[in-house]
Amino acid sequence: MSERKPHVVVVGGGLVGALNTCFLAKRGFIVDLYEKRSDIRKAEHVKGRSINLALSTRGRTALRMVGLEDTVLENGIPMHARMIHDPDGSRRPILYGKEDQYIMSVDRRRLNEVLLTAAEKNPNVTCHFEHKLVSCDFKTGEAEFINNEGKRIKKTVDLIVGNDGAFSGVRKEMMKATLLDYQQQYIPHGYMELTIPPSPKDEYLMETNYLHIWPRNEFMMIALPNLDKSFTCTLFMPFEIFNSIKTEEDLMNFFRDKFPDSIPLMGEETLKQIFMSSKALPMVSIKCSPYHVEDKGLIMGDAAHAMVPFYGQGMNAGFEDCIALDEILDLYKNDFSKALPAYSETRTVDAHAICDLAMYNYVEMRKSVNSKLFLMRKKLDNLLFTIFPNSWIPLYTMVAFTRTRYHLCIARRKHQDEILTKVLSGGMMVLLGVCALSALRICNQRGITFQTLTDKAMELWESFPPVYR
Repeated sequence: MSERKPHVVVVGGGLVGALNTCFLAKRGFIVDLYEKRSDIRKAEHVKGRSINLALSTRGRTALRMVGLEDTVLENGIPMHARMIHDPDGSRRPILYGKEDQYIMSVDRRRLNEVLLTAAEKNPNVTCHFEHKLVSCDFKTGEAEFINNEGKRIKKTVDLIVGNDGAFSGVRKEMMKATLLDYQQQYIPHGYMELTIPPSPKDEYLMETNYLHIWPRNEFMMIALPNLDKSFTCTLFMPFEIFNSIKTEEDLMNFFRDKFPDSIPLMGEETLKQIFMSSKALPMVSIKCSPYHVEDKGLIMGDAAHAMVPFYGQGMNAGFEDCIALDEILDLYKNDFSKALPAYSETRTVDAHAICDLAMYNYVEMRKSVNSKLFLMRKKLDNLLFTIFPNSWIPLYTMVAFTRTRYHLCIARRKHQDEILTKVLSGGMMVLLGVCALSALRICNQRGITFQTLTDKAMELWESFPPVYR
């Protein structure tokens, strides 16, 4: 007699829900996926958040595990660095990591379509669109939905998984059923999407393989490249500034003062039309725990840990949730009574850490990149990473280009800060001396030319304020 296959309801057919369905189906589970919206693959226009996202190592690893990485990367654009746009119109790149490391700009809708299609190819999967969650019973495993015709549908299963976003209905039901700690924080900044169209010759108007940033301390604008040769721009700034711009004249005066080089790229009329007809939208950070109710309920992705978008890890963290659950189900042989508590215990600390890092990175992106001390630290990190690639890994590299657990990324960065504080208090020459001696020993071993290290060291030395020389 064959073993009975676990039956799971996944609530939410967005990015994480669709990928999670692929993972669960790969395990042989029977999966019913419920999504309150219509099928995104059939919609002419899709309302929602940014059309492009930043895909990095954690997300790519999850896609690889269900055989979709190559399909997604075919339609992505590599971004090797931040391109900083200064107020005077000058531009300067800041590499994310080594020259061969990059994140990918991917189209949200296209990615969602790929994931849904992959999920539906599995005979164990059934997708139900235009079905809104009404209630959950975590004692019996019953989930009730209402469809677009007003008909109520009940489904009793072994596990109800909420992948239904920051304003999760499953989480709301869980809060009625267990002692769930919940913290929600809206930041005082909103965002508005603008656009830079292709040139008249259908070419990109800016350098393609960069995430463009206009940092202005209190606020910023970013732009990511799209496959159609356009850029999606997002303006992040305090609501009070958004609200102070009441007329087209106010708008153009503001952009001429703060983002003058962007006006000819966007086009004055296009900028006016989009801005004056749009509304700044809020951003929320959500932390909660635990992520489960007994052996019948679980939340993942934004339902468990919505974050502000400034580390580019929202999607990547949600995709890594799928890996974490898959590994824990392996460990406990699909025993939900053991696997769900273990998932909560393991994942909560990392989710809280990346929520905190996302908040921190907003300061870095809009303000710190203008600081000489920040740039000095960046160069110092890169020099030490070149010499000690296994023991000195910069924070951004750990987050974006490894699967080091998020809370360990923070702990290791703190340890690095402590080391540098001690070294700097003893004199910068000590640090450079140690680096030079170490470089002499390992240059030949690692195939790194000494000239390369010398150039990096001189660049770093010249960036130090005179007080450290």
